[in-house]
Amino acid sequence: FPVGVNVIEFTATDVNGNTSTCSFTITVTDNEAPVAVCQNITIQLDATGNATITAADVDGGSTDQCGVASTSIDIDTFDCSDVGDNNVILTVTDVNGNTSTCTAVVTVEDVTAPVVACQDITVVLDVTGTVIIAGIDVDGGSTDACGIASYDLDIDTFDCSNVGDNIVTLTVTDVNGNTSTCTATITVEDNTSPVLVCQDFTLELGADGTAILDPSDVIASNDDACGIFASAVDIT
Repeated sequence: FPVGVNVIEFTATDVNGNTSTCSFTITVTDNEAPVAVCQNITIQLDATGNATITAADVDGGSTDQCGVASTSIDIDTFDCSDVGDNNVILTVTDVNGNTSTCTAVVTVEDVTAPVVACQDITVVLDVTGTVIIAGIDVDGGSTDACGIASYDLDIDTFDCSNVGDNIVTLTVTDVNGNTSTCTATITVEDNTSPVLVCQDFTLELGADGTAILDPSDVIASNDDACGIFASAVDIT
């Protein structure tokens, strides 16, 4: 009999052909819940840090003798905060309203690398002839939907030997370990003048009435972190 109210007519006939009839109803109910079957899945966040699934994605072949009417899940949208394993409940409803549930594990992955951007900068050596920069100094606005964890440089310390242009590589790592790189030009300048200390000096003329003054005679000290190129005396 089909599910629902079924009217049955019963006819009795005796040996002489006389008949009588009566009718009755048979009510058929479906109280059998569907067989809910789940499957675990792995999904990746998109570039915006989001992902969406449907009930069909975690349905592993649920069945019902009278037919499945619908499937639904309690969570269908995921973002950066869901990276890792997430329990999702699948509800299966048959055509007569009976339901069953099962649980699927939805593993969310962030495999999108940061969008990296570099900027060239100019730095000036200090009085010791050195300068140190950080990765953030050459970052030109790198972004990542789930967040950036670190900015690392292959070279972060410069000295007198680096005066001029230097190419450095910036590595940007997001909170889930994905990386991207770009290069920047670091122009190193030495704008620090030497530290010069002069001293008085008495110069004696020779027999010919002349004398030669060496710069070292009047220089008490002459220091520069990057070295002294030349010394000269100007007589005024």
